[in-house]
Order: sequence, then C-alpha cells, then structure tokens
Amino acid sequence: MECLDSTVFSTFLFYHIQKKGGRAIPPRLSLSLRSRGLLAKDDEITLENMEKQTKAKMKRHSEVINDAIEENDHSEMQYHLARLGKALGYDVWIAQNDHKREWNNQKLGEFSLKRLNLPNISQSIKETIALIDVIWLDKKERIVGAFEVEKSTSIYSGILRLYDLALTMSENQTKFYLVAPDKREKEIKAQLLRPSIRHSNACQISYILFSELRCDCDAMCKFGTDIGVLDKISRNVG
Repeated sequence: MECLDSTVFSTFLFYHIQKKGGRAIPPRLSLSLRSRGLLAKDDEITLENMEKQTKAKMKRHSEVINDAIEENDHSEMQYHLARLGKALGYDVWIAQNDHKREWNNQKLGEFSLKRLNLPNISQSIKETIALIDVIWLDKKERIVGAFEVEKSTSIYSGILRLYDLALTMSENQTKFYLVAPDKREKEIKAQLLRPSIRHSNACQISYILFSELRCDCDAMCKFGTDIGVLDKISRNVG
C-alpha cells in the first residue's frame, strides 16, 4: 500500500469516523478519497446513500422553513386586513380555521365575529364561505368586501371561493380581492385573464400585493373612510 501523507491519512480516518457514526461525508472529502482509490465499492455505495439522505434532509429543512415563512406572511396580511376593516368601521370575519393564529402578539380571532351570519344559504356553501381568509361586513350584516390571501397553494382555489360567495349574493355591491406575494403577480394576472373568469359576470376580482398592503395599511387606517380606500392599492387586469 502506498505511503499516505498526514493530510490524506487524516482525511481517510475522518471518513471512517463519520461513516461509523452514520453522519454525512462532505463532498470534497469523498472526492479526495475516491481520486486516491481509498474507497471500496461498498464504501462508495454507503457514501452515496448518505449523501442522498443528507440532500433529502436539507431539502425537507428548506421546505419547512419556507412553509413557516409563508404561514407567517399569510397571518400578517390577515392581520392588516382585519385592522383596516375595523378602522373603517366594518365588522370583520377571519377564516374559521385561522382564529387561533397570531400576529403581532394578537390572536386573529380577536378581530373576528364569533359567528358568520349568512341567512338563506345552504350549509355546504356556508362552510366554504367561512373559509375565506377575511370578510368585511357593514352594520346591517351585508358583505362589502372579501379577501383571499394567497401563498404556495393554487390561486384558482381562492378564486373559486370568492365566486362561490358572489353567486350567493343578491346584490352586486361586494368587492372581491386576491392578496398575493409580489413575486406571484404574473401568476395572478394569468389566472384572472382565464376566459372562464374574465368573461364571467359573477364578480370582478382585483388584486393587492403584499408589499403595498404592508406599506400603506397605517395610512389607510388613519385617513380611509370606507372600502374605496383600497382603490389606491388594488389592481385590475384586462
């Protein structure tokens, strides 16, 4: 066997310590050992499996972090919409399954009505509408605004919930909004330009970007008088 210099020997020893402990081998280390013919075939197979496991764990870790960031942003946007609705004098409904979520040390359910009163609507439709992220109602319990906050899930599912609500409304005075991350603006436009949506008379859906709601919420709370204040930051397509 060829004599190994101290660096190569240390590398070889480190590899076997890592292997015994079931830990991942740094890519540069495995490349160094392979180039010198110091890995047996079984070792190479083990090494490849460990590298795959490490990549899978890193991918899952990244997904968990991204999911947490998205959930955090989602709650933040619901918080801004709820606070703004209250400031404009409306009652607010937060999606039934989000009442316990928190933002800025406040439970979102604290802004919300305890019960969404929707007379003359079937229970199945009512359950769908109750999942809309934020709804604003006037003092006569008429819905004046409905908001779907988008994240990584399909934008189309949020649009369908808004359409379900629109089809139950006898009056067309309600405004409908998608609230979305700035990076998804192109996707929002593409969905709203679909012929089945664009040419529907059920409702007109506008969209609001996260950055603009986040930036302008305080000013709108202070100077706004009704839902028309959103005209300054909402956008339409077509």
